[in-house]
Amino acid sequence: MKKSNNFAGWTITYAALGINLFLGLLYAWGVFQKALVNDWGWSNTTASLPYTVSAAIFAFMMIFAGRAQDLFGPRIIVFIGGLIFGTGLILSGFATSPVVMILTFGVMGGVGIGVGYSATTPCAIKWFDPSRKGLISGIVVSGVGLAPVYIAPLTAYLLNIYGIRETFIILGVSAIVVISLLSLILRNPPAGYVPAPANKTMRQNTSTGQNYSWQEILRKRSFYFLWTIYLLAATAGLMLIAHIASIAQTQAGWKAGFVLVVILAVFNALGRVSMGFLSDRIGRKVSLLVVFMLQAVNMFIFTYYNSIPLLITGAAIAGLSYGSLFALFPAATADYFGMKNLGVNYGLVFTGWGIAGVIGPILGGLVVDQTGTYTISYLVSAVLLIIGSIMVFFMKRA
Repeated sequence: MKKSNNFAGWTITYAALGINLFLGLLYAWGVFQKALVNDWGWSNTTASLPYTVSAAIFAFMMIFAGRAQDLFGPRIIVFIGGLIFGTGLILSGFATSPVVMILTFGVMGGVGIGVGYSATTPCAIKWFDPSRKGLISGIVVSGVGLAPVYIAPLTAYLLNIYGIRETFIILGVSAIVVISLLSLILRNPPAGYVPAPANKTMRQNTSTGQNYSWQEILRKRSFYFLWTIYLLAATAGLMLIAHIASIAQTQAGWKAGFVLVVILAVFNALGRVSMGFLSDRIGRKVSLLVVFMLQAVNMFIFTYYNSIPLLITGAAIAGLSYGSLFALFPAATADYFGMKNLGVNYGLVFTGWGIAGVIGPILGGLVVDQTGTYTISYLVSAVLLIIGSIMVFFMKRA
């Protein structure tokens, strides 16, 4: 057996974090959407479609890319993902219609994000004891949540100076360079690797005694519970992320809506790390219930956030709750179905997020186009979260 190498594990964890900081460009789409509506005259629904398609393709690619990561390792998978993602952004700069934008940002961007993202979390947590799954997952995925902190103002600045086309090209070239370099650091632990000893109390809350294949989990009721709960919980956050800049203008007449993108992103990242850490200690089910109920209350009253301070508060709560899902669900998947096939197993669970990526943005776009407000979409999101909370009570291990 080889001794634990925490230096290697942490180096790979932070490289994975850096990769996700670029893949998180998806979450800055609200800035692009506002520009497409104002500068190119697209409707909110049309401007949501590239993001919606990208989110859906991203989620379903996780199945195949997760399996490829389990077989071939993370380095080559992330390199290919970064190349596809960056190329899709560059080609988006030459888009002349919504259809072309859907193919470049939606399809190519979604494929690239799914391929790259699939390898970052499984790769990192394999270097650590199972009792730290929540913490390591939270750190790695916080990159995606934190990305809009710099991407949103950077995108707004580039849009103001260069316009929509050139902004896509600049971001695409940058993504290819950075992701390609960081992918060289990634690798799975060698055979016989033994991580640092576990905290026994934490292990009781998180570990599983058996590794299930993807074929086996599809026969488990716990998989379908986990999948459905992910879908219900993610809808609210995805709707807000896609429309937050427009929500700021609609509800408070605030044109600097990209600031809310940054606020939401900061708390998104904070939720991923803090709830990942906390869930290792109090368990996933309790953590999920806390997150769901907090977000449900926030959605019920979001329509009354009609000032800048209130919108900032609502975006912070939404970001904290939504970000927590990305630490809780990979860790829960490992708890329930084991570490060995985590790439493909979490890819299957993650398709629930992909369906939410279709429902959430379209729900928000249709409601505001038809009614002029987002009120109905807030109420629907809150009800879905309550249903998810009820389902958590009945969720059991495989």
